[in-house]
Amino acid sequence: IYSCCYLNRRLNQLSNHDPLWKRHCKKYWLISEEEKTRRNQGWRAIFISTYCDLGRYIHYYGTLKKAWDDLEQYLGQWCPRMISSLKESVKEEDLDAVEAQIRCKLPDDYRCSFRIHNGQKLVVPGLMGSMALSNHYRSEDLLDIDTAAGGFQQRLGLRQCLPLTFCIHTGLSQYMALESVEGRNKYEIFYQCPDQMARNPSAIVMFITGTSYLEWFTSYVNKVVTGGYPIIRDQIFRYVHDKDCVATTEDITVSVSTSFLPELSSVHPPHYFFTYRIRIEMSKDALPENICQLESRYWRITNAKGDVEEVQGPGVVGEFPVISPGKVYEYTSCTTFTTTSGYMEGYYTFHCLSNKDRFFNVTIPRFHMVCPAFKVSTA
Repeated sequence: IYSCCYLNRRLNQLSNHDPLWKRHCKKYWLISEEEKTRRNQGWRAIFISTYCDLGRYIHYYGTLKKAWDDLEQYLGQWCPRMISSLKESVKEEDLDAVEAQIRCKLPDDYRCSFRIHNGQKLVVPGLMGSMALSNHYRSEDLLDIDTAAGGFQQRLGLRQCLPLTFCIHTGLSQYMALESVEGRNKYEIFYQCPDQMARNPSAIVMFITGTSYLEWFTSYVNKVVTGGYPIIRDQIFRYVHDKDCVATTEDITVSVSTSFLPELSSVHPPHYFFTYRIRIEMSKDALPENICQLESRYWRITNAKGDVEEVQGPGVVGEFPVISPGKVYEYTSCTTFTTTSGYMEGYYTFHCLSNKDRFFNVTIPRFHMVCPAFKVSTA
């Protein structure tokens, strides 16, 4: 009995030793020294008060708060107008009310994120990335909790699915499955497209983009803040660049990034739509007499079955760009496959402006395009 009393007394002394709570405050709640000074509280008091509010999210909060902080810092530097579209956090009772409204439980990682930011306003550009072609534009907003709840689906094919994103221009959304129904895994995130060959109009195909909200959101943020997606006209464009997909010929370097467009794709019939962005750059150390103009292009396009198509024509996207030392020319184009993957490679033919009899080819590196994993709804 004496030992137990001594042990409890010692535990009580330890639990009241304020510096011991510092590590937990920083690990779980990301509380800085500056924040502690501002709040004018001890580490123990800060931990307890924060736990009373956010305790159910203790395994998610630190990761999601860091992702949001990193994203805000990056947007402040590169896409400042997006900052004003972010909405303030919601309260626990707001999330409970949504669960009561849709009669379905929200995952804790999703709830935790909305305790930090309640998505964004329905504006352009969207926080979750843009894509643009000559006659097609997409920009996805991260929906606030009330708008998401209003779009909660109970119809056949999308039963118990909650929209996470929305594009004003295309109507495209990414959905999260709140239950394991119709062939989906619980909390799986996906784009949906109609199964055009099915007799049932509710039959859909799901292109999988995440296995949980935490994985989906943090992987996207990591890609953004590490420069994995280019910033074009103050927007995040979801082009993926393979660092090995670069080729240099003399003073000219060609690099390629690609993107899959689910809203223009179909599984039945097979029609997989990809867009690619090509960057052509002449070294700034090149001699002035090396200025040249793009004359023509040659493509060799191979699908997953090994079928080959060759394409040759003048210029690129109707243009004949002039490349000079230090100058960069970029353009976007697109292609489709009847298989879930394929690759392209080829070359550009240039002629020197200082010697118009001199023509030379510049290698376009092979770049692969792969459709994300997909499944067909059992509905």
